[in-house]
Amino acid sequence: MRRLRFAMAVTALMALAGCTSGGVATPPYPPVPAPLPEIMPKPPVTPDALIWQPGHWDWNGAGYVWQPGQYVPAAGHGAWWQTGWWSLRNDEWRWEPAHWAGG
Repeated sequence: MRRLRFAMAVTALMALAGCTSGGVATPPYPPVPAPLPEIMPKPPVTPDALIWQPGHWDWNGAGYVWQPGQYVPAAGHGAWWQTGWWSLRNDEWRWEPAHWAGG
């Protein structure tokens, strides 16, 4: 009986060893920091329509670097601003930089 309990305990521990992260791989990089607070200034007067591009963190290969917000031409940009994130493709972690997305 003692050997049976021991065998069951070892089996249970081995099964749990593969469940540490729920099957989701975690990136080998630190999490993206919270955005820094910014004050959005009044837009400059220009003949072209401008849109505020918020500040965001970018990965430079060694760490995160803050890119301050700025006004950019509205033409040619998507419908919403997507912050940067880490994605796992083909078993390799890649930084997806912040960008305008959508239509």
